[in-house]
Amino acid sequence: MSDTPDQLRRRMVDELVADGVLTDAWREHFLAVPRHEFIPDLIWRDDLDGPNYLVPMRRADDDEWLWLAYQDSHVVIQVDDGKPAGPGLAGRLITSSASMPSVVAIMLHHLHIEPGMRVLEVGTGTGYNAALLAARLGAANVTTIEIDPEIAQHAKARLATTGFAGVDVVTGDGSHGHAPKAPYDRVISTAACHRVPYGWVAQTQPGGLVLTPWRSDFYHSALLSLAVNSDGTAQGRIVDRVAFMDLRDQRVPRVSFDQLPTDAPATETTTSLHPHDIAGDHDAATAIGIRVPHCRYLYQPPGDDRPEGVLWLIDPWSGSWAALHHDPEVDAESYRVRFHGPRNVLAEIQAAHDWWVSAGRPAADQWVFTITPHGQHIEL
Repeated sequence: MSDTPDQLRRRMVDELVADGVLTDAWREHFLAVPRHEFIPDLIWRDDLDGPNYLVPMRRADDDEWLWLAYQDSHVVIQVDDGKPAGPGLAGRLITSSASMPSVVAIMLHHLHIEPGMRVLEVGTGTGYNAALLAARLGAANVTTIEIDPEIAQHAKARLATTGFAGVDVVTGDGSHGHAPKAPYDRVISTAACHRVPYGWVAQTQPGGLVLTPWRSDFYHSALLSLAVNSDGTAQGRIVDRVAFMDLRDQRVPRVSFDQLPTDAPATETTTSLHPHDIAGDHDAATAIGIRVPHCRYLYQPPGDDRPEGVLWLIDPWSGSWAALHHDPEVDAESYRVRFHGPRNVLAEIQAAHDWWVSAGRPAADQWVFTITPHGQHIEL
């Protein structure tokens, strides 16, 4: 006999507790809120045998749907901004998903909420996170804003049927916050930003917090917590590692394997930097991302026709790129590099890495972020 939703949910919660990411303050709410009720009937999953498509999965047609709803993994709920680009509703680009339950728990822990607080959530998605907030704070204290009308409508309907109709679901651009219900004690974003929108700070009362995934062009695994000051500024640091899709108005050009310039003419050189030095070290990658704008990376592992792995460093704005080759089975002192375009992205990354080493290899949480009406400032 298949497990029931209640059994699956309890198992998920027990695993999150065992992993140390779900605290006692949130455990009962994770048990009470049925995640599967917020997952749409139509979702997408990777097509491991197909041409890099995301293929649809329907609740009525696949027993795995319910199992996926209670795994510690994200669930894709929209592709290509609601207009699937591939055949048979297959998609190319994930544009909305239900976050991993462990990530949800980590972010709610860092939100440090207390009874009576008022919260604005930017990026409603399925509505599950808003339901958890409402279970803890009361629905009247939760406002959530979603840019996509269909996703917002789905969340509003699911919140109503699960007992959280009092949550205010707003359709709009969350990068501007939601001034009519301000001020808030907490603002939490479930979309990553490169530049923290000042509206989030302005709409949070002094002493409150703004919590958001943050990313540079290069690196996308940071959770930023900002304390709001009485002078209208906010200051804070990276407190954890999470990865989210970008706010729609802060999206950067996409880089994918099918866009790699494998046959383009290139100049060859060498470097002592191992790919891990650049992209595998959280602290180094954070520093590189702060100091080297307009550069993204993509790692291409060895394959049947290619014994080497390749770390691609790509500026999609100018078309410049560098390809760092390495054999995972060989310990080398230098690595072959091919580069192309008007910008030497490897030289810039080498300089940033050298700076990071000379600065004492500062950890990601040593960077101080300051948000003012005039912009975002990041310094050690």
